[in-house]
Amino acid sequence: MNSADWSLLGTMLAGFFAIMNPIANIPIFLGLTDGYSAQARRRVALRSTLIAFGTVAVFTVLGQLIFSMFGLTIAAFRIAGGVIIFLIGYQMLQGEISPAHRTARIREVSGDAARPSSPSTIDDEGMLSVAISPLGVPLLAGPGTIVTAIGFSAGHWRHAALSLLAFALLCGTTWFGFVAGERSVRYLGNSFLTVITRLMGLILAVVGTEMLLTGLRAAFPTLH
Repeated sequence: MNSADWSLLGTMLAGFFAIMNPIANIPIFLGLTDGYSAQARRRVALRSTLIAFGTVAVFTVLGQLIFSMFGLTIAAFRIAGGVIIFLIGYQMLQGEISPAHRTARIREVSGDAARPSSPSTIDDEGMLSVAISPLGVPLLAGPGTIVTAIGFSAGHWRHAALSLLAFALLCGTTWFGFVAGERSVRYLGNSFLTVITRLMGLILAVVGTEMLLTGLRAAFPTLH
């Protein structure tokens, strides 16, 4: 790569980092995976980052075509993502296990008595569900990240390749942060994680609300 490519790659890394904010997502990851074993957390970390990268890769290559083909808008994407994040954050704030953590089979057996700290309420399907939503989409690969990727890749295949490289590097950094953050639980204890879960639930609810309001203002300009 020439100097211009390195400069553009640095710009893309900075842009993706500002939008994705992997450091702020570490406590959210810990809260969402409360009750998971260390091995399960590592699996969720890997799956969520791979899903995020796959999502951004698809929109980088086919983003404008997908949006025009299905008549989608960024505003609608923000509204849907905001609702999802708010609902999961509300569940965490109440100290309840989110439906995203459990499969239908587990919910039928355990009912409302399940708690986040109960390992039996979490199975492979539940872990995959958490990795997909809200971690993979829309937290890691949210509307802002997708729009940023489409903007960086517009106009030239080389820009698209650099955009994917930048996001891949950021996903690797995020995975490392998730795995390293899991180790802190061993030293800080479960009580710390409980506090983090409630706090991140509140933050998720606020993030979801803000994303929803942004989408509504874009869809209905008269709301400004």
